[in-house]
Amino acid sequence: MPTHAESRAVTYTPEQLFDLVADVGRYPQFLPWCVGARVRTKSETELVADLTIGFGPFRESFTSRVALDRPGGIKVRYENGPFRYLNNYWTFSPDPKGCKVDFFVDFEFRSRILQAAIGVVFHEAVRRMVNAFLTRARAVYGVPAAPSLQAGPRSRPA
Repeated sequence: MPTHAESRAVTYTPEQLFDLVADVGRYPQFLPWCVGARVRTKSETELVADLTIGFGPFRESFTSRVALDRPGGIKVRYENGPFRYLNNYWTFSPDPKGCKVDFFVDFEFRSRILQAAIGVVFHEAVRRMVNAFLTRARAVYGVPAAPSLQAGPRSRPA
């Protein structure tokens, strides 16, 4: 039902953004509507996590299996919870600015009430979540240095 795809060039490295997205246990610290996170198992290539989302009077938990392909991508496979289905992935590729990020999410709640509630604010909610990762990147890695506008040596004031 609700689907969102977004692509952005950002001034962080693929490795930095991969690490932020893969750090599921810290989501409640910065991700809107994420009120709980528990990583059950974690290896270099996969993690299983329980997330609890809350908005308004609703609070729902779900389990996902997350494939980690460092630094190129993260793919979330829904296992259990309030959704009929959930498809989510991130890809990180080198870009002249630093990194091209592609984000995709598509899901449907089992409950018509939940589906109706999220449907009204879905696109704005997803934009806020993507922006929360970029804000987190600034908090963790600092503001990236602006690229130089001059190619040659700079003159210093006398």
